Amino acid sequence: MLSVASVETQNPELSPTITPTPPQQPSSSCETHHVFRSRLPEIPISNHLPLHTYCFENLTQFPDRTCLIVGSTGKTYSFSETHLLSQKVAAGLSNLGLKKGDVIMLLLQNCPEFIFSFMGASMIGAVTTTANPFYTASEVFKQLNASNAKLIITQSQYVDKLGDAGDNYPKLGEDFALITIDDPPEKCLHFSVLSEAKETEIPSVSIDPNDAVALPFSSGTTGLPKGVILTHKSLITSVAQQVDGENPNLYLTSEDVVLCVLPLFHIYSLNSVLLCSLRAGAGVLLMPKFEIGVLLELIQRHRVSVAAVVPPLVLALAKNPMVEGFDLSSIRLVLSGAAPLGKELEEALRSRVPQATFGQVHTIPSLV
Repeated sequence: MLSVASVETQNPELSPTITPTPPQQPSSSCETHHVFRSRLPEIPISNHLPLHTYCFENLTQFPDRTCLIVGSTGKTYSFSETHLLSQKVAAGLSNLGLKKGDVIMLLLQNCPEFIFSFMGASMIGAVTTTANPFYTASEVFKQLNASNAKLIITQSQYVDKLGDAGDNYPKLGEDFALITIDDPPEKCLHFSVLSEAKETEIPSVSIDPNDAVALPFSSGTTGLPKGVILTHKSLITSVAQQVDGENPNLYLTSEDVVLCVLPLFHIYSLNSVLLCSLRAGAGVLLMPKFEIGVLLELIQRHRVSVAAVVPPLVLALAKNPMVEGFDLSSIRLVLSGAAPLGKELEEALRSRVPQATFGQVHTIPSLV
């Protein structure tokens, strides 16, 4: 990963020569080894904590700052409100019988309920598997079956595909429950059963750093999609490398507004946008889908300072003539990931946001 921190590069420090202990078997030569250490300070990593505790650890420093902005409605949630609603959802999940180690599936576009559910599940030691809401019924049920999810949280428009998928797959109402964040169809519950629970009813749960907290699935580029177990420790370690310490890779602050148009069901957006922003106290502008005109208007209105993008989105920003009609001067940092960004395309976008620092972050998931 390329660090986008604007600090002066320093030469690594060479440790004293280390001569390894000779092997038991006689050897004709003994190699000399060196350990190279950066002169930059070590990053403190609080990976002994549960993920939700780590992400909200600095809550008292910015309780009233805007945490979530719903792009489609303009509704906002402060950090304290986001934390409280996550607690309520945690209690609600417990009231429905979910317990430590159980899996819930989020079949959602970007929305605040995604965040409340993900963090709430963490609070009771449950695991969240994230799925693309545009999957076919077969694809959803394959992931549901593989993850053994007991609850799906989704939108009513996706419920039809979750009816009867055949004898080889779980049955709605028997093997899993269904909650919708909007008006619930038959056999479904409304999200309010979670969000209106009493936060004081969260069960006391002992969470080990090596317990699973997330189960995203690979894209299946070179084979069938596979679940990737991410622990509290691994996600915290990844986020800490990005935003903690004196020399983080991403200098996010509580003054930032981070664009979240990339889907949260993908690890790039979940990790480098949502979790990093929660930890740093940065606001997150949620967009359910990419529409160039809407995107530009929201960037201008909410003074987005950090734009997390992918090369196809960079292409739209670099080439679409609509861009010239909007003020993008608030953008100070552009993060491109999921695939390499070519030099020509980067320079084309740079000409439109010359004040911004650019960084490619497509290797971040390999850190977890």
